[in-house]
Amino acid sequence: MVLRLFAFLAAALGAASPALAHHPMGGSLPSSVLEGLLSGLGHPLIGLDHAAFLLGAGIAAAFLPSALTAILGFVAATVAGCLLNVYGVTLPLAEIVVAASVVLLGALVLSGRRVAGSSYGVLFIVAGLFHGFAYGESILGAAQPPLAAYLIGFATIQLVVALAVTGLVRGIWNAATPDTISTRLTGALVAGIGAAFLFEQVEMLLIGAAA
Repeated sequence: MVLRLFAFLAAALGAASPALAHHPMGGSLPSSVLEGLLSGLGHPLIGLDHAAFLLGAGIAAAFLPSALTAILGFVAATVAGCLLNVYGVTLPLAEIVVAASVVLLGALVLSGRRVAGSSYGVLFIVAGLFHGFAYGESILGAAQPPLAAYLIGFATIQLVVALAVTGLVRGIWNAATPDTISTRLTGALVAGIGAAFLFEQVEMLLIGAAA
């Protein structure tokens, strides 16, 4: 079911413009608390690279001793990354790192091996900073109330989605180990989405350097 949903999302969002894929308000800056909240809720899902990472994070967390701690670490890092962008701190090659993090997480899930919680913790925090930095592009220049609502929105939706995926893996899939076919196939999907975005970002970087 999850695979079919994300296959549909990949096809639908692949045809969308880059602006739509990363800006729930159609590229417009949120000007109210409601718009900030809606933009925050939508950004992690409309951006297919971000949604893929959430899917992989939820699966990976299902096999960690404390799924909630791991996911909260990622969400907190995204909030911190967004604030870094808002307050003028630059993270280099942010979109490339975001795409690479999706590839890496998908590959780890695809491997079917148990990965140390500390390793996932580092990945979640580093990736979270860069994903959050990318989220910040949608809110640059906004007043404080829409910004606060935006942070609440994307923190909440990420937490809900990742924990829902963890619950799906542990409950409906009843996966006791990470080497089940469902988890590994989903890892392959996540890695594939990340690879597509990574290729696009590297290509844009090379074209820009050559221009």
